[in-house]
Amino acid sequence: MTENRAPRKVSTSVLVGIIILAVILGGLFLRKYAGREPLPKQPPPQSAPEQGVKTVTLFFAAPEGGGLLRESRVVEPCSGVEECSEDILSELINGPIGDLSPTLPETTMFHGVSLSGGTLTIDFSRELQEGLVAGSEAEMSAVYSVVDSLAFNLAQVKKVRFLVDGKPLETLKGHLDLREPLDPDYTYEKKVDYPAVTPTPQRRQP
Repeated sequence: MTENRAPRKVSTSVLVGIIILAVILGGLFLRKYAGREPLPKQPPPQSAPEQGVKTVTLFFAAPEGGGLLRESRVVEPCSGVEECSEDILSELINGPIGDLSPTLPETTMFHGVSLSGGTLTIDFSRELQEGLVAGSEAEMSAVYSVVDSLAFNLAQVKKVRFLVDGKPLETLKGHLDLREPLDPDYTYEKKVDYPAVTPTPQRRQP
């Protein structure tokens, strides 16, 4: 009987040791992973990259007359030809920041723009026609500051059509035929040697 009890006692000790070891390992496992947050089912959305600025070239009238001159303008980036065209038109209406002269009446507004087959149609309000001073030079400056500024900065714009309150017009002031879309004409730009200068700062919003 004594010989049968010894092996049973040894087996009980081994079993108790295994149980203790399992409890210790289980505690360590829980301690390691209990504090971890569950993994997200989808990766967190990345914030959109901060948009910068860009430089456009605008055409305004030379102070002493005789054609158009360029002014570089730093503006906010835009998306799409039509949105960019509206931004450029707004900058032209705001007028130059430097020493050049405005080409459009400050009361000018536009109802919208649309691009079709390389032709950009601009629907101006009547203030463009009514506010523009008389004379062929003022009319040429107004029209080609718009056409050249848009075509120079936007490769998709090949021609520009002028409307007023949704209707086609023959001329603004009786000098330049506007019945058909106009190609850009950089020969109206006054020839000068442009120095390498820093672009004019962005206009501050009121």
